[in-house]
Amino acid sequence: MTARKVRCPQCGQDALWAPENRWRPFCSERCKQIDLGAWASESYRIPVAVDPEDPALTVPDDDRG
Repeated sequence: MTARKVRCPQCGQDALWAPENRWRPFCSERCKQIDLGAWASESYRIPVAVDPEDPALTVPDDDRG
């Protein structure tokens, strides 16, 4: 059985999807570290749509300074 190859999420090169590749799904330790650094610096974010009618986002009249 041949090992499957996947695209590295960081650089796009082929990466071996097998236990022999300790960095999977990345192709190398470098790509894994770059991705980890992006998470640590909060470069990856999930967009949020704010609903102005959401009662959890309003401040009660008593708390306004």
